[in-house]
Amino acid sequence: MNDSSWGAPQQAGYWGSSERGPVQGAAPAGPAYDAPEAQHTRPMPIVPDVPAFGGDQDDGQGAARPSGPLFRDETFRDQTPQAQSYEMPQAQSYGTAPQNPEPMPDSSQPAPAPQKKSAGRDLSAAIGVGVGLGVVIIASLFVVKAAFVGVVAVAVVVGLWELTSRLQERKEIKAPLVPLAVGGAAMVVAGYVRGAEGAWVAMALTALAVLVWRMTEPPEGYLKDVTAGVFAAFYVPFLATFVALMLTADDGPWRVLTFLLLTVVSDTGAYAVGWRFGKTKLAPRISPGKTREGLVGAVAFAMVAGALCMQFLIDDGAWWQGLLLGLAVAASATLGDLGESMIKRDLGIKDMGTLLPGHGGIMDRLDSLLPTAPVVWLLMVLFVGSA
Repeated sequence: MNDSSWGAPQQAGYWGSSERGPVQGAAPAGPAYDAPEAQHTRPMPIVPDVPAFGGDQDDGQGAARPSGPLFRDETFRDQTPQAQSYEMPQAQSYGTAPQNPEPMPDSSQPAPAPQKKSAGRDLSAAIGVGVGLGVVIIASLFVVKAAFVGVVAVAVVVGLWELTSRLQERKEIKAPLVPLAVGGAAMVVAGYVRGAEGAWVAMALTALAVLVWRMTEPPEGYLKDVTAGVFAAFYVPFLATFVALMLTADDGPWRVLTFLLLTVVSDTGAYAVGWRFGKTKLAPRISPGKTREGLVGAVAFAMVAGALCMQFLIDDGAWWQGLLLGLAVAASATLGDLGESMIKRDLGIKDMGTLLPGHGGIMDRLDSLLPTAPVVWLLMVLFVGSA
């Protein structure tokens, strides 16, 4: 194909020969246009190059595909030479410009200051509530043991109320609160008065009461309601009963204090180290805020605190026992926290309640304490006995 077969795209008459004669604005006829060979050769129009962000590619840059008669399956409606000399507008041949282009950064404006890490809660309120709860617990623990048992029973009842309320709101599960509250409080008292045997008997009676109480309502949803009720009875009051079992020893208040201190220190170490150095997620699908670095901090803080507590607070205790106790507490407290995070994620909530400003609800404070109680009770019995 030679140059004459392409023709001149800017001149009229390039779609064919000039047999019709010259037209206004057309180039004069000549051999290049009236030669017999030109009658048998249809010149090809020059197609402009496709721009970087046009054409058939779909790269998400916001540019439109090339448009116009040369790129669409349509023909000219007007076949006059004037229409044949049609020149494609720039916007159609090269695509329209992107709408709302991003503004160029203004170098004269100062760069925004980096945001500081946030704890995500009202720390002043959280510290104030924590100190207040600590005063109540310490006062009742060392003044009258029975008063501390009452504090545990109240915490259990409130925790059951929060848990059953969220289950009903989010999952339409109606776990019977009345038998759970009565049986839960009785479970804690029975553990303090009658020991482990009394706690097991109270647990069995509470489960039976849940089954019977739910029979007063229609059978629809009976299985899921009683299952949730038995789970709540085990999760909150039964695990809390081991705190009452620790209290029955001669140095019971110091054992309970060690249990509380180690759990709080583990949580504090995890928070402090994770907030400052945390980079690797521990369980992102369950609790995105927890990191492996925070877990290391929890273990380190709890082991040091455990060695000190066992050496100076517990009768016949040894520092190496405290190291093992701190390690076990860090593991159980972390698992307990993750366990309730799993429950809250399934329910689609952030906190179990709003009773404690800066903390959430009672269950949000019991999440790491409840599974840790039987671990501490068992290790204390193994290390120094139950008396």
